[in-house]
Amino acid sequence: MDNGRQTTDGRQPKAVDPDRLAYFILKSVNEALREFDMLREGDRVAVAVSGGKDSLSLLRLLQMHRLSDERRYSVAAIHVRGDATGITQPHRPLEEWLAGQDVPCSVVEPEVGCDDDSPLSCQRCSWLRRKALFRTADGLGCNVVAYAHHADDAAQTTLLNLLYGADVRTLQPAADYFGGRFRLIRPLFYVPESELARFARACGFPPPPPACPRSDDSRRKLVAEMLKLLGRDYLKQARPNLIRAGLGRRPTTDD
Repeated sequence: MDNGRQTTDGRQPKAVDPDRLAYFILKSVNEALREFDMLREGDRVAVAVSGGKDSLSLLRLLQMHRLSDERRYSVAAIHVRGDATGITQPHRPLEEWLAGQDVPCSVVEPEVGCDDDSPLSCQRCSWLRRKALFRTADGLGCNVVAYAHHADDAAQTTLLNLLYGADVRTLQPAADYFGGRFRLIRPLFYVPESELARFARACGFPPPPPACPRSDDSRRKLVAEMLKLLGRDYLKQARPNLIRAGLGRRPTTDD
């Protein structure tokens, strides 16, 4: 059982060791790092921190990973304060938590123009946030930007692109941007969201900032609900097969 839950007789369950959970999650992280050549000697990695469980888990996991990895690389954190409403208010629990981490942390705002209508479209909001992220990463001397998209994000993206774009592809696990100036990586590509949720509870991360007002209207949320209807079939077959299809791979013979 996880922290914060009670047993049926009212007692608090035994605390879950986050280091033990990290040990198993890092196996999947290492698989993605090796397969897609995500990290190299001397890299300076900027983790995009939204404040949710996934990005905070990625930051913590990379901090732990670099202590034992043979490649020497550094980690920084960047939080962009903005959503569809424009620039958002400081979220003190998150910013105080970031300030206590043993990595350089930057909190920045997107450059919302006076001619930008509110609420911003998802495309415009994403572009402004990404622009602020890469500019800050460049200022920190980082050559790698890490996003916290996980296995469920990858599976959902494949189905989204199929349903709404007639195209079978998923998120890129790693890609070069701006002529190779930056490498974008997704180290959690093979990690299920449920494992990150359990890890986040065990770590006691701060509460996330308020959700974007457009988050409930997204097609991604609809697709996620559709996939939940598959139950265990989603976990055992549909999710890995959607990821394989999105990467252009054939299913394995035992599926």
